[in-house]
Amino acid sequence: MKRVLVVDDEESLRLALRTFLKRHNYHVEVAENGEVALAMVESFGPDVILSDVRMPRMGGLDLLSTLRAKGLDVTVIVMSAYGNFELALEAMRAGAYDYVEKPFKNEEVLLALRKAEERESLRRENRALKSQVIKDSTFANMTAKSAAMATIFRTVAKVAEFKTTALITGESGVGKELVARALHESSSRRSRGFVAVNCGAIPEHLLESELFGHKRGAFTDANADRAGLFERADGGVLFLDEIGELPLALQVKLLRVLQDETVRRLGDHKDVKVDVRIVTATHRDLNLEVKAGRFREDLFYRINVLQIHVPPLRERKDDIPVLIDFFLARNNARLGTALRGVTPDARRLLLEYSWPGNVRELENTIERAMVLCEGDVIDVGDLSERIHQARDPIRMQLASGELSIKKTTRLIEEVLIRRALEATKGNRTRAALLLEISHRALLYKIKEYGVD
Repeated sequence: MKRVLVVDDEESLRLALRTFLKRHNYHVEVAENGEVALAMVESFGPDVILSDVRMPRMGGLDLLSTLRAKGLDVTVIVMSAYGNFELALEAMRAGAYDYVEKPFKNEEVLLALRKAEERESLRRENRALKSQVIKDSTFANMTAKSAAMATIFRTVAKVAEFKTTALITGESGVGKELVARALHESSSRRSRGFVAVNCGAIPEHLLESELFGHKRGAFTDANADRAGLFERADGGVLFLDEIGELPLALQVKLLRVLQDETVRRLGDHKDVKVDVRIVTATHRDLNLEVKAGRFREDLFYRINVLQIHVPPLRERKDDIPVLIDFFLARNNARLGTALRGVTPDARRLLLEYSWPGNVRELENTIERAMVLCEGDVIDVGDLSERIHQARDPIRMQLASGELSIKKTTRLIEEVLIRRALEATKGNRTRAALLLEISHRALLYKIKEYGVD
């Protein structure tokens, strides 16, 4: 780190720092206020900005917030005169790395720069390690570290080259389409199309035409011949997501395509040969759907030659840290942000949460936190209220399926006592009033529950 931009409205200070830092092999440019500095950032590309807090037109705080808003990851050290300590602290809270108090000795500035250089070196090393972890945990655009996902990776690699139909099962949001795409990308069919359709998202009266195509005049508004998804996927993969939503009438036609490898457009009298690998997915239990008469048994056996079950995120907690880092890196590039990571407390909350929406919910949570984050790391306060509420011990007890009234009542009493004591700053008399119990009863329960 050798490029330093000095920002101060005192010309004598700017010149003195430039002369001194140049003697220590720093490449130095100077600016008289934040506005001038901003104009120089992209052209000069400083590794560190040494900025005064108070300046005309644009001070150090505004400069700092503008840099963060533009996603410019520059280390900022603020300089503050005696009496401006609160402003310096505010700058630190806003993302400044360090501050030096005026008047200062040149060696103090040099020490601050060298500390910043060491920190930047550690940050680069940390980013490289995280990038390597993500790389080592990535297979065909899927990122995971758990044993369950490693098994899926091996299965996909083993069966990708075969034309065998595959059924991918799992809850909504676990990444079933990513597994389907991995089957495609790992095979010799990757140069041909991957065509995906959600069987539950298209109206029933349009789905047949969408899948099989139609001839001109086959129905109202059929103004031209149109190839269906099977023909468009010829030579590649057709991914039928939410296959459990497919109407029974179309299940019969799909079974015929799988058996004969031919399709017939609506209104046509001839069949068209297609070479398509069929990969399906569902969040439903198709065994139950077969028993209920909503899904054809013969079609179920035909699509279930190879089944890959993707477990929910709550059952593979090992994947959460690497997914957090992956989404941070991807969103930094996409959103133009420069967030460095997640605080240990926030990361702990993310690990404890049950993720009913699975990987999709985690991805949305990280993006939301990055957009709302005011510093350069995601903290507890940047996470949604839903994640905070999930930590509530009463909610966790109820969600666990516990049916004992005695155990649940004890937990509720303990939680309420702790909250009352916290609200009254430990005043037991006032806490008893809030709880609407006697002071003596409160003292007994504090002792019984071991409340500090």
